[in-house]
Amino acid sequence: MMNARELLLAYTGNISNPDAAAELFAEDGAVELPYLESFGGSWRFEGREGVRQLLVGLLQAVPTFGFDEVKIFMETPDQVVGEWSVERTTATGRPFSQLYMGRLVAENGKIKLLRESLDLVQAARSMFPNGVADIPA
Repeated sequence: MMNARELLLAYTGNISNPDAAAELFAEDGAVELPYLESFGGSWRFEGREGVRQLLVGLLQAVPTFGFDEVKIFMETPDQVVGEWSVERTTATGRPFSQLYMGRLVAENGKIKLLRESLDLVQAARSMFPNGVADIPA
């Protein structure tokens, strides 16, 4: 049974394989990106299928998505806090540079919750046709 650290490393290592990454989650596990709500979209992706769909969409936008570095700042067997970075190019040729910070909660060897934050200004510049001008008012 994997602990929180092992689950985070497995998740970040399998991020480009939505099926494998989603299998690391409990049936009712979730990824939360709370600040995405300010873009007018979903911010909670629940269940293995919800997580898988999030990652499929991410890979459509950034086909070579993968984490370059993972740093762990705090860990217990059931929780880990750290940051993970990515430097890639979007499907439209824009640079995608992101530093995520998050907390993973493990339960019975599966991911119960992964709550992440990211630089939304940088995300808008990378993903929206008109950059930050496209952020909903």
